[in-house]
Amino acid sequence: MHTVTVYDPFADVGFNDILRGFFRPVRVGKAAVSIKLDVVENDSAYVVKAEIPGVAKEDIQVSVEGNQVTIGAEVNRESETKDGERVLRAERYSGSYFRGFTVPVEIDEAASNAKYENGVLELTLAKKPAVAGRKLTIQ
Repeated sequence: MHTVTVYDPFADVGFNDILRGFFRPVRVGKAAVSIKLDVVENDSAYVVKAEIPGVAKEDIQVSVEGNQVTIGAEVNRESETKDGERVLRAERYSGSYFRGFTVPVEIDEAASNAKYENGVLELTLAKKPAVAGRKLTIQ
């Protein structure tokens, strides 16, 4: 008598093992490229807090096009070695951070602002007022 067995492609590998790699930050060289965000909406604006530690504010670029927001930053951390010293481990890196996202409503660039303090970039992205439709007169 023959036994019928059902083939299960996930039997040897747990489902969590398959998904684990999807949630790791993407790395280019030695630099992590993800920026962690908190986005809060109020009646007039979106408030975004982005963690970008160890970056000078001059090295951060924010661009807004319609409802798309892009945050980028260049990081250059160099270690200095003095005569007679030997580096045992260096965890400093250079590279770039990048994050882009969209919001449901177009952003008013002129009324928006940004500030950077203690490694946190805070963006206040003002919503564009909705354009009221106009009625057409039928002739």
